[in-house]
Amino acid sequence: MAAFSRNPCMTTASASPSSSESPRDALLARYDGNAPRYTSYPTAVEFSSAVDEDVVAGWLGEIDLAERLSVYVHIPFCERLCWYCGCNTRAVRNPALISEYVAMLAEELALVEAALPGRPTAGAIHLGGGTPNKLSRDDLGALFRSLRHVFKVSPGAEIAAELDPSVLTREWVTAAAYHGLSRASVGVQDLSPHVQEAVNRHEPFEVVEQAVGWLREAGMRSINFDLMYGLPRQRIEDVLSTLDRVLTLRPERLALFGYAHVPWAKPHQKLINDADLPGATERLDQSEAAAVKLTGEGYVRIGLDHFALPDDPLAVALAEGRLRRNFQGYTADPHMTLIGVGASSISRLPQGFCQNDASELGWRRRVQEGRLPVARGVALTDEDRFRGEIIETLMCRRAVDLAAVCVRHGRSMSDLADEQATLRAMDADGVVSLTGDAVQVTPLGEPLIRTVARVFDRRSGAQSRFSRVL
Repeated sequence: MAAFSRNPCMTTASASPSSSESPRDALLARYDGNAPRYTSYPTAVEFSSAVDEDVVAGWLGEIDLAERLSVYVHIPFCERLCWYCGCNTRAVRNPALISEYVAMLAEELALVEAALPGRPTAGAIHLGGGTPNKLSRDDLGALFRSLRHVFKVSPGAEIAAELDPSVLTREWVTAAAYHGLSRASVGVQDLSPHVQEAVNRHEPFEVVEQAVGWLREAGMRSINFDLMYGLPRQRIEDVLSTLDRVLTLRPERLALFGYAHVPWAKPHQKLINDADLPGATERLDQSEAAAVKLTGEGYVRIGLDHFALPDDPLAVALAEGRLRRNFQGYTADPHMTLIGVGASSISRLPQGFCQNDASELGWRRRVQEGRLPVARGVALTDEDRFRGEIIETLMCRRAVDLAAVCVRHGRSMSDLADEQATLRAMDADGVVSLTGDAVQVTPLGEPLIRTVARVFDRRSGAQSRFSRVL
C-alpha cells in the first residue's frame, strides 16, 4: 500500500460542514474512518499461512534463555455470549468440555517445550478469554502445573486474569491467589439496566462490588475495570453513572474501550439494533466526558483508552517512557517475547508474529496430531520494525521523534517524505503539531490517534476490515 500522500484516512476531506455541525465535529469527520487498533504492527489481518508450525518451531528454538518472556493463555469459554463481544469465545456450561480443553493445553505446552532450547523464565502470565474463571479450581491447578513445568516462573512475576464477576466465587479467587494471581481485570462495561439489556449482559453493581471484595481480601496488587462507551442505547449519563459507582471501589486501573461494531466479522453483533448505536459525535462526547471525570478523580490518562492511578506500574511506565502496546492493550510488560497458547492465541517473537488456529476444533486437531497449532503469521522485515516503532511510540506517547527513530534503524528522513506531506496537512488542521522532525498529537487530535498512526502503515489494506476511529 502506498503511503498516505492522498490521505485515504480522510473520509470527506472536501466536504463542507453542515449548518448544524460545529467546526470541531466537521474537522473530526474529515479525519474519521476505519483504522487498526495497532496492538501490533503488522496487524493481524496481514498474517498468512506462509508462517506455519515449522517456521515457528525454528523461531522458538532460537529463544534466548537469558531473557525473560511472557506467556498468554486463551480460555475461549463464557457463561453467556454478550452481543457486543469481539473476542474468540463461546458459551459453554459443560465442565467436562472445559476440562478437556485444559488437558489439550497441557499437550500444546509439551509441543512448545519440545521446540524450546531449554526452560525459559516467565516474568508474566496472562489468562485471557473468554472467561478464565470458568475453569474449575482443579482445572486451574492443572493449568498452572503445566505452565510451571515448561517455564520457570520468576519470583514476583505478574500473573493476571480477565474475570467475569457474575460467575466468580470466593473459592476460585482463593485458588487463583494460591497459584500467584496478582492482577485482575474485571469486566463491567456499563451498569445501566437498559444498556445491559441491549447487549445481553445482566450484571448489577453489587455483583461487581462483591467480586472486588474477594479480590482485595486475597491480596490482589492491582484491579482493573473494563468499561465501554458507544454501546447501544448508551448515553453520556450512563457512562458517568457507571463511573460514579465503580470509582467507589477505587480500582488501580480502568480501560475505557470504544465498542467496535463489526458484524461482518462477529455475526452475533447482528443481534444489536444498529439504530440503537450512538453516532460518532455522541461516542466522542461519551469518551471525553469519561476522561474528564477520571482525570478529575486523580487518574492518569494513558494512550488511547487506559487510565491508572499515578503509582500504578502502567502510569509509572508512561512517565518513564517504558509503556508498550500488545494484544491485551497498553502494558508495562518489558518482555520482548510473548508465547501464546490456546485457540486463536497470538505469539510475538523476535522474528515475527504467529497465531494459533482460531477454530477450537482446528486447534484441537492440530495438537492431537502432534503439531504446533499455528495457522498463520508474519515474519518481520526491517521496514516493519522501523514503522512498528513509530506506530507503537505514537500510540503510547502521542508523540514521536522521527529523526531519532531513523537513526536507530539506519534510515533517512527522506524515507518518510510522503508521510511528512500528510503530517503537514494534519498540522495545518491542528490534529498534530510539528516541531522539526518531532510529531506531537494535539488535544484535538487525541481521538484520532489511530488515524495519525495509520499514516505510517504501509501494509494495512482495505479500511473496511477495521472498526471506526470515532
